[in-house]
Amino acid sequence: MRRNRNGNSEAEAGPVKKKRKPLRIIRNILGVLAGIIVLFFAIVFVTDKVAGSMEKDRIEPYGQFVEVDGKQMNVRIDGDGAETVVLLPGYGTAAPGLDFEPLIRELEKDYRVVTVEPFGYGLSDGTDKERTTANIVGEVHEAVQRLGLKRYVLMGHSIAGLYGLEYANQYPDEVIAFAGIDTSVPAQGGMDQELPVGTFKFLRQSGLMRLLTKVSGAPYAGLDYDAQTKEQIRMVTNRGGNNGTLLNEMSHIASNFKQAREAGAAFPQSLPLVLFIRQNNAEVPDWTAMHEEQAEHSAHGQVIPMNGGHYLHHALSPEIAADFKAFMNGLEKNS
Repeated sequence: MRRNRNGNSEAEAGPVKKKRKPLRIIRNILGVLAGIIVLFFAIVFVTDKVAGSMEKDRIEPYGQFVEVDGKQMNVRIDGDGAETVVLLPGYGTAAPGLDFEPLIRELEKDYRVVTVEPFGYGLSDGTDKERTTANIVGEVHEAVQRLGLKRYVLMGHSIAGLYGLEYANQYPDEVIAFAGIDTSVPAQGGMDQELPVGTFKFLRQSGLMRLLTKVSGAPYAGLDYDAQTKEQIRMVTNRGGNNGTLLNEMSHIASNFKQAREAGAAFPQSLPLVLFIRQNNAEVPDWTAMHEEQAEHSAHGQVIPMNGGHYLHHALSPEIAADFKAFMNGLEKNS
């Protein structure tokens, strides 16, 4: 019987070859799959870069820039009423100056409306400064000072409720009242968990965020925004979503909430407070109770439940503006 180089008989070598063949097939399949995955990510990455370059010149400026901490912060000013409302966005709102469009249209009938896009939002620059509550509030206040505003109502959505607490306590001589749109409160549950910053960073850098945004549907469909505004929001979102400044803010959310809780942060008792909240919030069962507690602490506090989602101003801006005006008129009568 002939033997091969290893000293094994050919009869013994045969089964080994048969065993190795399936392994080669598996390796080949895995290699092809790996190649497909690499190609997929390469296509997604290149597509994102090319599309971003094409969209860059199509983004139309809105508002004006003011210098804050040596950088440019975008603010939008509408209306010419005697009183001023300063609007602040919720976390991650890509283009606040456009997202607040329905509410701005309603408020500008009676007020001067100043929409501030903090660093990392909309058309504003990014920053390397840590996104602590104190830094964010200080920067927004500097923008307000640059505009020469002395007395104004602070109105904010979502996490602006947390920043608004700090702001109202830091600058009590400037803030006439605070109006919250489903605003965060320090005691709400679930805010002590670290958020997946690394995952969102990967989605942005890989270009997958653009793909996910596209396949997830149109968030402004059926809402009172014209086609051009929707397209502008889409492009600004693709350009700035999950940028480094926003991710840094995300990494500070838990510590910012913790700091406010431990400090027992509350709005000044003398500050008028009107809080528009979504009723029947299944995610946070004591949502209404927490806001009622805030309102009860104020000498002029009111909670207004509304049947809508977290972005109440997307669909209920006329109601918000009307109730806000009635609240402010009531303050004037009682003064």
